[in-house]
Amino acid sequence: MARIVVLGAGFAGLWAAIGAARKRDEIGTTDIDIHLVDRNPYHNIRVRNYEVDLSEVAIPLPQLLDPIGVSHGIGEIDAIDPARREISLVSSRGNETLVYDRLVLALGSEVMRPDIPGLAAHGFDVDTYAAALRLEAHLMALGRSASSPGHATVVVVGAGFTGIEVAAEMPERLTRAGITGSRVILVDPNPAVGTTIGEHARPVIETALSSLEVEMRLGVRVEAVEAAGIRLSSGEVIATQTVVWCAGMRASPLAASLPGARDRLGRLLVDPFMRVADLRGVFAAGDVASSVVDGLHPTVMSCQFARPMGRFAGHNVVADLAGQPLLPLRIDWYVTVLDLGDWGALYTEGWDREVQTTGAAAKATKQAINRKRIYPPLSGSKDDLFAAAAPIVQAPPPTYGAR
Repeated sequence: MARIVVLGAGFAGLWAAIGAARKRDEIGTTDIDIHLVDRNPYHNIRVRNYEVDLSEVAIPLPQLLDPIGVSHGIGEIDAIDPARREISLVSSRGNETLVYDRLVLALGSEVMRPDIPGLAAHGFDVDTYAAALRLEAHLMALGRSASSPGHATVVVVGAGFTGIEVAAEMPERLTRAGITGSRVILVDPNPAVGTTIGEHARPVIETALSSLEVEMRLGVRVEAVEAAGIRLSSGEVIATQTVVWCAGMRASPLAASLPGARDRLGRLLVDPFMRVADLRGVFAAGDVASSVVDGLHPTVMSCQFARPMGRFAGHNVVADLAGQPLLPLRIDWYVTVLDLGDWGALYTEGWDREVQTTGAAAKATKQAINRKRIYPPLSGSKDDLFAAAAPIVQAPPPTYGAR
């Protein structure tokens, strides 16, 4: 029996596993085993980790994979040997080795943590579900404690997509925790907020953050983080007990251990079929992979690309094993929907990010995406899961109301 191993249960990995099971079912073979490995027993709706309510952002893997006959295990991947087609991992049973005939690498990305004094010990992030829960527990504990210097001040480092969403949502999170008189400060080394988001979107973001009374510290870097404060390169010391690090993402370090070309974010370069160049039998999808999907633009690290990359990788890895034609992934649209807390949201279209809707109208789109569009079916039905895993590209999300 041939074995397909999928590494990672994020947006790309989950859909690769479901897509592979769908194609296996379509062929009607029982000679292909599909096994998924992740460090956690759940699928995390990672893009919701910044939100106030975390109750629905972790979905147990058995609920999604058992109905479709995909086995799954929990472990930390230690190494991949593409020459021997072996994976070394550490599980609750100790050191293990998995052998594969085809591999789908979908280990995603992680927040970059520079060697800044005190960051590892005192910093928070929302990179994972566990990290988001840790931040939530910290804020709730602050709400129960007596007031002290920096008690009600949150410093968010990094004014990109994640940092802006964290900062915009933070006033409501602090209110929910029972913290009054709060301050939220957004720090970034660039001279303007949202430099990676583009000049069309920036005025909207600035208006929203100003309305939410989020303070800015731009053009400065963090020099040290302590339990009671943060020191900036400007010389300013901000008293705070909560520093949330959102400054930059990079592909899983395991990608660097494999031969082949990578981009500046450490992502493996894949062809339109999600195959990794020069690595026979290896496919990659999601944040660990980069593919030019419209003839010009490479994918960006987002569920918008990870989900279809996963579906196509899953379909193609089974087709490859079965000697059937592979399907190329092509995506001819790109949108950005940025949550801006109680102010609303921002919806842009195109790679130059032309603003389409803002405020409450864009918020409706954002909530439709975060709470429905990116979720796998939760019915436990094999048919529902397979229908959602079809190797197609969804239409852009709907817009609600006028700009």
